[in-house]
Amino acid sequence: MAEITFEITKELGVISETSKGWTRELNMVSWNDREPKFDIRDWSPDHTRMSKGVSLTEEEMKKLVELFNSRDEEDSFEE
Repeated sequence: MAEITFEITKELGVISETSKGWTRELNMVSWNDREPKFDIRDWSPDHTRMSKGVSLTEEEMKKLVELFNSRDEEDSFEE
C-alpha cells in the first residue's frame, strides 16, 4: 500500500478537545501533494497521528454552511 502524505497548510481552528489531548480541528490539508481541502478530523497533540475524517472542497464547504444556516429553528441544537 502506498504511503499517504499530508501537509496542514492552514490551521483554521479547534472544534473540541478530549481528555487525552486529542483535538477535533478544521484545517486546510493537502493530501498526497494535491490542492488543499477543508478537513475535519481528530489529531494527536503533535499532529503526527490522526483519526478518520472528512475532506471537503470549497464548493462542498459552501454548501455545508448553506445547509446549516438554512435549517429550521425546530432543527436547532439549542433546547
